This record gives sequence, C-alpha cells and structure tokens, in this order.
Amino acid sequence: MHPKLLEKPMMRDSIRHVLNAVLVAVAVLALIPSVSTAQTSNVSIVEQLKNNANEFQYQIGKQSGSLTLSTIAGPKTFNLAISTETSSTAILTYLFEGLTRTSWLTNQVEPDLAESWTHSDDGLTWTFKLRKDVQWHDGKGFTAHDVDFTFNQIIYNEDIPASARPGFNFRRFDDESGTWKEAKMTVKALDDYTIQCVLPVPFAPFLRSMATAIYPKHILEKHVNDGTFTSTWNVSTEPAKIIGTGPFTIERYDVGERVILKRNPNYWLKDAQGNRLPYLEKIIFLIVPSQATALLKFQAKETDIYSVTGEHFPILKPQEKDGNFTIHKQGPAFGTTFLAFNMNPGKNADTDKPYMAPEKLNWFRNKTFRQAVAHGIDKDSIINNVMNGLGYPQWSSISPAAGDFHNSNVRQYDYNIDKANAILDDIGWIDTDGDGIREDEEGNPIEFSLVTNTGNVVREKVCTMIKQDLKKAGIEVHYKPLEFNALVSQLTSTYDWETIVIGFTGGTEPHNGINFWHSSERLHLWYPYQPQPATEWEAEINEVYIKGSQELNHDARVKYYHRAQAIAAENVPVIYTVLSERLTSVRNVFGNMTPTLYALWDIRYLYRTDP
Repeated sequence: MHPKLLEKPMMRDSIRHVLNAVLVAVAVLALIPSVSTAQTSNVSIVEQLKNNANEFQYQIGKQSGSLTLSTIAGPKTFNLAISTETSSTAILTYLFEGLTRTSWLTNQVEPDLAESWTHSDDGLTWTFKLRKDVQWHDGKGFTAHDVDFTFNQIIYNEDIPASARPGFNFRRFDDESGTWKEAKMTVKALDDYTIQCVLPVPFAPFLRSMATAIYPKHILEKHVNDGTFTSTWNVSTEPAKIIGTGPFTIERYDVGERVILKRNPNYWLKDAQGNRLPYLEKIIFLIVPSQATALLKFQAKETDIYSVTGEHFPILKPQEKDGNFTIHKQGPAFGTTFLAFNMNPGKNADTDKPYMAPEKLNWFRNKTFRQAVAHGIDKDSIINNVMNGLGYPQWSSISPAAGDFHNSNVRQYDYNIDKANAILDDIGWIDTDGDGIREDEEGNPIEFSLVTNTGNVVREKVCTMIKQDLKKAGIEVHYKPLEFNALVSQLTSTYDWETIVIGFTGGTEPHNGINFWHSSERLHLWYPYQPQPATEWEAEINEVYIKGSQELNHDARVKYYHRAQAIAAENVPVIYTVLSERLTSVRNVFGNMTPTLYALWDIRYLYRTDP
C-alpha cells in the first residue's frame, strides 16, 4: 500500500504561480459539480471512455525521451514477490511480467509471456505455450522452468511471505470434516516452452490471475535454497542485479530522491513495423515528501503526469493551456479509503504484551460501537470541503467503477452525530465526570490513537475531520501522521496501531480482494492470520469469496460478491469514506495515449511527440 526530495530554488516561482492561480480558482469552482451532479454525469463519462477505447489505434512512435512522475514514498524493497506496498510495486511492475496481461483498452485478458493456451472441458487443466523470443535482462533465455520455479519454490513456499500466494490458494469444502481446506494447483514444465497447470477446483479469474510476475530461476533459486530469499533484492542491492523480463530495468536509485528506470534494449515486443519496444528511453520517479510538493513539481514542468486531487483541481484547471497539459477524467476511483479498527487479540512475541489494550479491544470488537462511529463520518463534507465536490460517498467495499460487481444497496450510515450519541448512550458508555469524554462500563475514557501517512493531504484532512466530529460524540481521538513505509510496518508486522485511515488499490475483479477479506490472510488488517474465523460474519465472507471465485456463471458470481459487500456494510470492520474522481494531468506531448476506464496507456507503446 503505499526520503525526502530536496527542493530547488525554482520552486519559489511555482509557489507564486499557485498564489496567482488561487485568484482565478473561484471562477473554476463554478465548473465543479455538486455531489449529486457528479454522480449523474458519471454515466456520460463512462460512455466517453468506452468510445475512446473503441476508436483508439496505435501509431508508430519514435524511440526517445522519458516519462517523469512523482511518488510520495520511495521503494521499501526491490523484491516484488514479497512486496505489499504500492511505493515498491508501482516501480517494479515495469521490470516483471506474467503469462497474461489485462488490456488497458478492453479489460480483456491477453497473452504476455505466454503466446497461447488451451484448457480441458472441465476447466481444471490449462496448458500454456510460451514465447521463445523472451530474454531475462541479463541475456539468459526465459523458459517454462522459470514459471515452474516461481510457483513451486516462491509462491507456494511457506517460508516465503509471497504476496501472490492468497490468489493461488484454492479452497474446497470437505464434507467429512465439515470445514474448508486449502489446496494448491500443480504447475509443471512439460518442456522448455510448455507449462501445465492443474487446478483442484474451477476458478473463474484464473487467466486474469496468471498475470502474476514470473521470476528468474537461475538468479533466485540459490537464495530460496539457502534461506536468504526475503533479504534478496533489498533497496541496497545494485540495480543491475534486479533481473526481470519487462520493458525497463533499474538504472539507479538515489535514496530519498529518485528512481530511474532505463529501456530494456532486448525487450521481446515489437510494433507493427518491427521496431523493438518500448519507445521511451527512461522512466523517472521523483520521490517527494507530499502531494503539495508533487503539485509544485508538475507546475514547474519537472514532471509529466500528476494525479490531481479535488483540492488542487481549481488551481490546475486554469493552467492547462499555458502548462501544455490536459486534465483527464476517468470516473470514480477503483481504490478505497477507509477507517480501520485494530481487533487483533494477539501478543507481541518479544515483549509478551498484547497488541491492543483489553478495554480498547472490547470497544473495537463491538459492532454497535463501530456503527456509531460510522454515523460520525461526514462524507459529504469531505467531498465538498476537501475534494471540491470531485468525489463520491463510498458505502460498499467494491467501487462502482467495477461495474455490476458493485452492490449499491448495502446498508448506509448517514452522518448524524445525534444518532451516534444515542447509540453510545444505549450501550451505557456515557460521560460521567463532565469532561466531554465518554467512559465505558469500567470507567475507561473512550479515547484512542489515529494514524495515516504523511504527505497525503486528503487523508490527513479526513483524519482531522474524523477527530473533530467524533469529539462531538464524546470520543477522544489522538491523531498523528506517520511516514508511509513505517505505517506499512505497523500494519503488516508489528501490529502496534489502534485505528488508521489508509487506502487499498482495487480493480474490476473482486477476487483480488481476498487477501483483505479472508480471515486467514495477511492483509485482513483488523485481525490477520486468524486460525479460525473470529466471528460468524467473517466466516460467511470467507465462504462467499471462495464460492464466488469458483462460480463460472457471471450472474451467479455477482450475487456472491453482492452478499459479501452487504455483510461488510452491516458489520463495518472498516468504515469507508469517499471515492475520489480519477483525475490525471498529462503533458500534451505523448503519443499512443487516451483515457479509458482502466488506464491512460500501455507504457510499452507510449512515446514523446515533442522534439
């Protein structure tokens, strides 16, 4: 999920430019839709994006230039197999590939390292024919043995916390024991360029999941065998030693400043005229401390692309012509932002102290308390005051951008402090000493810490609003932002957090969320790695996610995931806030790009049109 950049003197001119832009921002605000208008106009946005995809045709580009973008946090690791945070994966996905990929135009599965595949009538046996023209970055030929190695020695290796494993742990109900049991698929290299996968159960998103990255056996097998894999390819590794098959390699990493990727001159894909892709020579990630700095870098023309927040839209919109860029709209975001409660009953193995104080664990595990807090989240104010109207209230765990998998009829919690107070009064948690803070039945004041990552202006403002609103309900929130990678460590290893506002990426395939929703998984944030489901509702979500992945009829799949969303909304283990409008500013100097529902381009075909 997702080092500070030294600012240059020229930034002062950018700051002056921002102040000047504010003078005209009032006029631009008139162009921003209200919450209801934004939701209504979303249909026309979707249709336009679909038309863009239908009408798009690749042009022959030229090999030159670079794409420069900013990132708030630097990479935590260069080992994609164990990475769970976007600060690392956003960079590493340019280096590695899977057997399949998903089209940025149509969202359909396409060949990648595999050139074709067949399957048995029951959908359990899949045979992939691999490309014979693919090389690893060091010149070694890619073969089926690399695929065999990736699955059998990395993904299915219990000694490695492989981030892809949850997607390939297939579960079937055992009638004899009355429990769900896990099973692996078998992956076997039949020859150098043929790989066979045999699934234990039908799996609807199988082809899509085969986009998972493949790793080089000749480089990494020794690290698997000697137990050093998890420390291999850390951020201090020499960049040339990070070996993939992708269109780019790492040229250099200046800690806290930038990561520079360079073109892979031996990449296998060619354009229609036989020119070897990619067209771009470099991709440059500037590491910045905040979204505000990222905005200044874009205005100073030091970056080519910027993910626009609703707050910054009225500043940037009047600058499109002079800045030679366009702000592209793509509808509601796929990703989610939510308030989560730590309900982990475990103990720190080193200190033997519980992760959570007993009284706070009791509060957070109380569904009625969580529902009261849900009534204290003012989503409309976040959209209007933080995002300038460019957002959507989120009630369900799956974004409307996912199409019919989204359930729009889940339980909603209107912002109502009076209702929140009434619920807490009914629990019996009242302010007995007149200090404005409620106490539980044992006399413990209802107070807890709240964290989010520094540099994310929207999340920081959301936390401030939550703190202020919950104070009106007699709840004391102690808010403190943390550096992103430190936050990730708290969530996934030390578990020393109480509540958090954080976001997860999303997409069109709901099964990709199983790492978050299944109670046994690593990213089941509020209580990960549960030996058995801690609650009946978690057990039911487990079951519907499993059945949804194994159901091959699309309409039946939709019903399963709708049920999961309804359960989540009723029990609110996390409280969703708002979905941002997907807004991206891009310099008008790129060919082979168009905004679609899924992306702006295929990076391999992107080229610069300026001299």
